[in-house]
Amino acid sequence: MEKDASLLVEETELGGRRLKGAGRYVLFGLGVAWSLFQLWATELGTLDPMRLRAVHLAFALALAFLAYPGRRGPRERIPLLDWGMALLGVVGALYVVWDYYGITQLRGGIPSQRDVFMGTLTLLVLFLAAWRVVGPALPIIASVFVLYALTGPKGLLPFTLPSWLQLHAGSQWGQLMGQLYTTAEGIWGVPLGVSATFVFLFVLFGALLEKAGAGHFFIQVAYALLGHFRGGPAKAAVVASALTGVVSGSSVSNVVTTGTFTIPLMKRVGYPPEKAGAVEVASSSNGQLMPPVMGAAAFIMAEFLGIPYTQLILIALIPALLAYATLFITVHLEALQLGLKGVPRSELPPLGPILRSGFHYLLPLAYLIYALVGLRLTPERAALNTIFFMLVLILSQEVWRSFRGGAGVGFGLLRGGRLILEGLEAGARGMVGIALATASAGVIVGIVTMTGIGFGLTDIVERLSGGNLILVLVLAQLTSLLLGMGLPTTANYIVMASLVVPVVLQLSEKAGYTVPPVAAHMFVFYFGIMADSTPPVALAAYAASAIAKSDFWKTAVQGFVYELRTALLAYMFFFSPKLLLLGVGSVLEGVWIVLSALLGMTAFSASLVGFLHKRALLWERALLMAAALSLVVPGLLTDLVGLGLFLMVYAFQRMRK
Repeated sequence: MEKDASLLVEETELGGRRLKGAGRYVLFGLGVAWSLFQLWATELGTLDPMRLRAVHLAFALALAFLAYPGRRGPRERIPLLDWGMALLGVVGALYVVWDYYGITQLRGGIPSQRDVFMGTLTLLVLFLAAWRVVGPALPIIASVFVLYALTGPKGLLPFTLPSWLQLHAGSQWGQLMGQLYTTAEGIWGVPLGVSATFVFLFVLFGALLEKAGAGHFFIQVAYALLGHFRGGPAKAAVVASALTGVVSGSSVSNVVTTGTFTIPLMKRVGYPPEKAGAVEVASSSNGQLMPPVMGAAAFIMAEFLGIPYTQLILIALIPALLAYATLFITVHLEALQLGLKGVPRSELPPLGPILRSGFHYLLPLAYLIYALVGLRLTPERAALNTIFFMLVLILSQEVWRSFRGGAGVGFGLLRGGRLILEGLEAGARGMVGIALATASAGVIVGIVTMTGIGFGLTDIVERLSGGNLILVLVLAQLTSLLLGMGLPTTANYIVMASLVVPVVLQLSEKAGYTVPPVAAHMFVFYFGIMADSTPPVALAAYAASAIAKSDFWKTAVQGFVYELRTALLAYMFFFSPKLLLLGVGSVLEGVWIVLSALLGMTAFSASLVGFLHKRALLWERALLMAAALSLVVPGLLTDLVGLGLFLMVYAFQRMRK
């Protein structure tokens, strides 16, 4: 079953083909070449953004068809059709590079027939590649937007939609291709730009760190520190997944990396298989919340908001820590309820030797934080410098190990070089889905800008909610969860940020509640991540249930229950932006806000688990939920009510036999 989980990672993250011979070397060479190109372009720093994005997408399209088989395609070889599709994708993307001067200067934004043909080809190949790699939902949604852009009295499809939805006159095909293909307002827009700059470098850094052995080091440290506590393996899983989230932005690969070790240990100390798998699902899904290296969507959020990424990671820090602290408390309450114990200290790995053997893995992370926050370097420059740091670290590590093992310096250099090349390939292969998702989502963003559909959506949401802000947020939450069942987190966030966030901000203002834009963006970002563990489409739960040998549905539902704390946290910082370190007047005020939020989330978790000091009765769970909801809304009175309810339940349980 663990093998099945590894195959799931292989299919979702690296493509499902297991090639031998020339095909394998082609994929390896493409991956390494893509990574080297991105490093060269970042170091050069003068490559035109549109050209950079076109080359970035060309590599992604090639790997999409060569590494990912069609639904019933062979996995051991690459069919001629896939070679042809890869070639068409490369030609369509690189045409922008070849005729860049003509597109941007000579024709003044008016596409020629050849431009329209190449744009049509590229759009079609992009949607087919996205269907193959990230699933059908994103290309279908993008296609619906394309049809909407063509609808209208002056459009290619000259029928008129209802007045509240028909907010534009309609576009001809050539006009649409001019928007999506020959400008930076469609395929080559901000989302793909972020993928081609910040995101690629951070993913590559994570791949190199993983190849060096940091993932195993983080797991061992967490286990050595926490394994002996009550329910220790589950607590180790939470901490290890938080640390591994720095290395891997994928919830599925995070589950397999840490879960292969922690899930059997959780089962050994008494966690039921479904709960053991669910703990890993919840902790791995939240890896994208943890600064300094958050998911790809976080970099796009910084661009959309027009703020430095360093500012965003400081804003996101407290909620991320609260999310993991509450999950830690949740697994502790579960351990108390189940009467579990920890692993005997004699069976745990000693912490000292682990730290001595892997302390150097912390150095690149420390440098990255210093470069971002201390030196205030741009994210791409900080990541590039850290990657160079990693290259030296890998070579030094392997030389030292070979020297100690008596194999010689030359052997160490060769082994280090092999790890570096494997890391370069893994980083590129891990970027295929992100590049295709951002390019496809860019189509949606371009059409939203072109048609003004967001204004119509505001009217629809206002009618459905009656102007009630809570209902507006619930609709946004449900939309994000629904989209997240078919879209990767990055694409989900882009769609929500383009369509729903402006609606939330506008209706919040109408309701007399001023919300900082970053709070609204973080709100949909959190629910997009939560969608990763929402059944029926919850790949992380599939991987965890395979390792735990548990029922998928029970594991997925339990994981979703654990993830509900993330939903409460999103509402908390929406109504109390000071949790995002916005407008905090003093240190004392900040401490009080954080502690009240932690208390509210603890009450929420205790209500869901059904245990605080003792097993909670139904009315006690209701009071705990009321305490949690009271602490969502900022204010001294609501905080005191929440605190009072929490203490009352605790006191009753202490007195109850």
